[in-house]
Amino acid sequence: MKYLNETLLFTALMVLSHAGLAQTEEATTDTSPNRNLTGFEALNERQPLWEVGVGGGAIEVPNYPASGERNVVALALPYAIYRGDIFRVGGQGGARAVFVENNTLELDVSFSGAFAADSDDDTVREGMPELEYLFEVGPQLIYKIKEFSFDAGGNARLNAQMQTRAVLSSDFGGIDARGYVFEPTLRYQQRGVFTPDTGFTLAARMTWATEKLHDYFYQVAPEYQTDFRSAYNATGGYLGAEISASLAFPIIDNLRGFFGASMQFNGGSANEDSPLYEKDITYSLGVGFVWRGYQSEAKANW
Repeated sequence: MKYLNETLLFTALMVLSHAGLAQTEEATTDTSPNRNLTGFEALNERQPLWEVGVGGGAIEVPNYPASGERNVVALALPYAIYRGDIFRVGGQGGARAVFVENNTLELDVSFSGAFAADSDDDTVREGMPELEYLFEVGPQLIYKIKEFSFDAGGNARLNAQMQTRAVLSSDFGGIDARGYVFEPTLRYQQRGVFTPDTGFTLAARMTWATEKLHDYFYQVAPEYQTDFRSAYNATGGYLGAEISASLAFPIIDNLRGFFGASMQFNGGSANEDSPLYEKDITYSLGVGFVWRGYQSEAKANW
């Protein structure tokens, strides 16, 4: 879910690191289905094995799918990226352990999260528990459908992604299971938009979720019923769809800026009749920067 980077299964990781399932050192640098075309390096450049720096920005998003209430988060933090053959942290993939990778296919277990949402007074959730931080973990399949090379310069890639993830919530005083999501995604990335070092991403995503996650967003228990908010029993099923676009561009050496926007289409959701369902269409906006302070001389194999 977009509303929803980091610890993975180290025991499985140690086993897999000796199993030879992921891409080997002999693999070329441009074959990974999850190779980011919008970062610092062009497609024909090998990425550093690790890098550290500072990233920051601001995002404005709905508090939850179909919410009329919005949440703004602005921050700047150190970041670290590690691009191992098996264990990978940072970048667009969050944190993940790669089980299988070849020229067209990647299978991994990945981990991601999202900020908590604060509800104001005089809103549909007034008097109800606040929505906590959300975390997701589960398998992801990435399939490289097609690559493009343009006569005027630049490269592009079309990927299909399938994610099935368990969703957890926490206020850091405890952890609660919130069900599962299934998200098929089509993602198009192009390097060389406007300038050779500019990257563009366009993605379309649909989301289905189990009843437990729909309960978290849309259920109104009898104790929270009011004159303006009737009790409601949520059901599982279709949650919504999203189209997003982003642009990453160089500012100076080792400094890139980005901005992005997305539209969420909530109509047809399994719980349109919930009093907590407010809008058929919502949007998100973001702007930020990434400064790479240090990078390794060693290069990643993918």
